[in-house]
Amino acid sequence: MKDWFKSGSPWIWLTAGAVAACVLAVAGVLALTALRGLNHFWPKPVMETTFVERDGSRVGLIGEIREREEVATRRLREAGFNIPGEANFSERVLVKMGNRDVTGVDFRWFPVPLLGELTYPKDIVTIERREWGNFYGHLVAVKEAGQVVASGEAAWPELQRRVQRASELFDRIHQIEKYDIGRVNYELEQLRLKQRRLELRHQLTEVAKADIERQREVLNGRFAKLQDELRVLREQIGRDSLVGRVMSGQEVEVKLANVADAYRPNAMGLFEKIAHYVRKLHEFIWDDPREANTEGGIFPAIFGTVLMVLLMSVMVTPLGIMAAVYMREYAKQGPLIRIIRISVNNLAGVPSIVYGVFGLGFFVYFLGGNIDRLFFPEALPAPTFGSPGLLWASLTLAILTLPVVIVATEEGLSRVPRSVREGSLALGATKAETLWRTVLPMASPAMMTGLILAVARAAGEVAPLMLVGVVKLAPSLPLDGYFPYLHLERKFMHLGFHIYDVGFQSPNVEAARPLVYATALLLVVVIMGLNLAAIRLRNRLREKFRGLDSV
Repeated sequence: MKDWFKSGSPWIWLTAGAVAACVLAVAGVLALTALRGLNHFWPKPVMETTFVERDGSRVGLIGEIREREEVATRRLREAGFNIPGEANFSERVLVKMGNRDVTGVDFRWFPVPLLGELTYPKDIVTIERREWGNFYGHLVAVKEAGQVVASGEAAWPELQRRVQRASELFDRIHQIEKYDIGRVNYELEQLRLKQRRLELRHQLTEVAKADIERQREVLNGRFAKLQDELRVLREQIGRDSLVGRVMSGQEVEVKLANVADAYRPNAMGLFEKIAHYVRKLHEFIWDDPREANTEGGIFPAIFGTVLMVLLMSVMVTPLGIMAAVYMREYAKQGPLIRIIRISVNNLAGVPSIVYGVFGLGFFVYFLGGNIDRLFFPEALPAPTFGSPGLLWASLTLAILTLPVVIVATEEGLSRVPRSVREGSLALGATKAETLWRTVLPMASPAMMTGLILAVARAAGEVAPLMLVGVVKLAPSLPLDGYFPYLHLERKFMHLGFHIYDVGFQSPNVEAARPLVYATALLLVVVIMGLNLAAIRLRNRLREKFRGLDSV
């Protein structure tokens, strides 16, 4: 036994066990996140039953069973429920009832002993609405301009056709409001800024003023035409409605203008469910959010996260490499450089919120405010760069991840043999040429390692972004068709902040919980994708300089 310990085998097995435990823990977290998140898009069966209320009355109940758990029967009786039997524990279920505009709540716990027989009628419809959440009930009739056009069994196919028509009209309305009218408003704002700029420079002549007014009249005419088209489209989309009977027996009319989707989950076959799942997953990735971010998609958050990380990488890589090159290749190695290295290493341990405060004070208020006064005086007092935005968020995270890139690059430079440098200089190359053509290419895999670590950290940061640019809902993407196309001053959405907002700031926590898991899984996928791209580039560089073990 003593020889076994001396051989070091126990520590090898202990290390291997710790690594295996970590891998299993990470795999378990990812599996749980994937199960909870991806399961959200599968169409759930909708049950119909009855329930005995606290006052003894029996009422109807329609909804999706989301969770089951056992609780002490005493707790249920203290809550006013008359639970029969002598069992110490009773099962209860969490039911998504929907119909928030009727019941006032989306979710509610129900003791199983007080439920009647569960049935799953095939004619129950699930209506996904753009407001007020899901509607569950029986389809009674379809109306056009207040008149019933289909009822009974004929109502369902008629509803599907008219929902498709309403969706096409909604897309057209969205196109006009966001893009056509958005372009007109953008051009009107540019005219206003142009006029203000000329006023500040005392160059606003009568000719220039008349030209601006003429352009403004043209744009106002385009705006009026678009408003007329919108008015017609809103009248058309508001024509149709459906009548559904909810669990209380009350008949509720729902405008199809407010309907995002309609389906019968209990009547779906396997392939219909798979098609529905794929469609909902596609909507989650590519659509805009709605219902306080608890419904719809998260494409703006994906786009904002990837764009911010790319900008941060472009900023931090040259800064980190130049700092490392100076400290390793040019600076005299003495106490000052040792102090700087210690400071750089300590910066890696500073809480990220401190960087956020620094970014807000220095980048946003100081740099941004001065940029506005120097280059955008016509827009004042409305800030352009003097408010949190994509540029300042990227710069703040670049400063946050700078120590990682510096340390990794210095490590790579230190592993380039001195003989390589001396051989290059002996052949007549200058120090700059040696550095540029020999040393840096051989150290490039280490630089990519630093970039990979920087991306991994920056993509998941939330605290500093809350101060320097991220918002709950961005009205437009930072990249669009308006010059200069990439708008660095705009606020943006971020997957990490989206998880925080949906999970902890949502007014409907139960509805938001599956989206938290789905968004967290997507954030992991995005980070893995960015890292894999960097790793592939690093491996290509390492293959090119295989003769040197630089990393």
